This record gives sequence, structure tokens and C-alpha cells, in this order.
Amino acid sequence: MKKLLIVFGLIFFFVIGCKGQLESGIKDISVEEMQSLLKIDDVQLVDVRTPEEFKAGYIANAQNIDYYSPTIDEDILKLDKNKPVIVYCRSGKRSRDCSEKLLEAGFQKIYNLEGGIIQWEHEGKEITNK
Repeated sequence: MKKLLIVFGLIFFFVIGCKGQLESGIKDISVEEMQSLLKIDDVQLVDVRTPEEFKAGYIANAQNIDYYSPTIDEDILKLDKNKPVIVYCRSGKRSRDCSEKLLEAGFQKIYNLEGGIIQWEHEGKEITNK
């Protein structure tokens, strides 16, 4: 009987855990997946690095929303909640944190670039300078 309860407990934990991942609305994507998504007209590309980092080089068509800005919560609300959002930073940590903020703000399709702009450059993709 104890084993049966443990098995049901593990199944319940697994189902709830997977359900949370599927409904989160955040998907970590590779550089290749991001390139495909960038071909969609409606996608919003957001660089959450500091303005100084952004000026040093960014992915074409990105808009800069500084994750460390005291107005970050207001700034992300200027984005269209009905359009997909791709978020990136230097290595992936800030963009993942920002993705959580976007989810809490009601955005539905959120993509986080794994490895950030470092991975983008590592794979030989272009960056733009102002």
C-alpha cells in the first residue's frame, strides 16, 4: 500500500510539474530557432542589457529595455501583449528573469535566447552597432 501511494505521489508530482512547464508561456530557444522566429513580422525583439552594452552591439531590429532600470515594469508594458516577444541579454540570465516579468504581466508567447548575445556571436551571427 505504501508503494502504491508513493507511485501515485510521484505521478501526481510529475503531471503537475509538466503542466506548469507547458503553461508557463516561456520557451528557451536556440540561435537557429530565433532566426526562424525573426522572420515573423509580428515578433518583438527585446535586448535587456544596459544601454552601454546595447550601444556596443546588438541584434538587428532589437529594442533596448534595460533590465536594471527602475522603470522596467512600466517599460515592458509598452510592448504588445498580443505579439510574440523574444528576449535576450549577454548570457541568458537577465533575459530569463525578464521573461518571468513578462509572463506575470500577461504576455503569452515569450522566447528566451539561450546563451544570449554571446551565443549569437559564437555561432557567427551578425551584430549591429549604431
